[in-house]
Amino acid sequence: MIGVYDYTVIATYLSLLLGLAGIYSAAQNAPLAAMLYLMLAGLLDAFDGRIARTKANRTDAEKRFGIQIDSLNDLVCFGVLPAAIGWSTGCKNFWFMAAMSFFALCALIRLAYFNVAEEERQGKTAENRSCYLGVPVTASAVLAPLFYLLSLHFSLNCAVVYALGLFLLGVLYITPIRVKKPQLRGVALLSIFGLGEFAVLLRVLTR
Repeated sequence: MIGVYDYTVIATYLSLLLGLAGIYSAAQNAPLAAMLYLMLAGLLDAFDGRIARTKANRTDAEKRFGIQIDSLNDLVCFGVLPAAIGWSTGCKNFWFMAAMSFFALCALIRLAYFNVAEEERQGKTAENRSCYLGVPVTASAVLAPLFYLLSLHFSLNCAVVYALGLFLLGVLYITPIRVKKPQLRGVALLSIFGLGEFAVLLRVLTR
């Protein structure tokens, strides 16, 4: 079969399945459940690259394949899914739909740019990347739930807060600002913060 099927890509494949489950939940007007799937996909994505790099003898083709599937998965999980969650809130105004579409488009542009830049970088050096140009799209795994929870906490219009948050996040995706790549400690802190959000969302869902 074509493709790669060893342990280095399993986390990415599982993340895609979670993203699809989130989109299905959003289609059933269950935004909270969809948000939980988004965060689980984000948790897997936080470690998929580190898992892949444990294989010392990866070929150039396997590395390039990893870059492509990671970005394609990111578009589904952290570009399309957050937009679908917004649509599932029931707001049908044109400006709201435009904001969700803008967010997904920015994610697409950001990921395509990253793929080109990463292939060029790896052709020049074998060193690991130290920073990103533009906010990584995986930020939506933590920030989208935060927008949702803030609207609930302050009794604000959820659709408005969520749409504005994603619009601004989309702008940050394509703004050429340098963002330091988090090391293991940073990833662990983000994971703990995300788990806290997950617990709050789960409590809201089950009460």
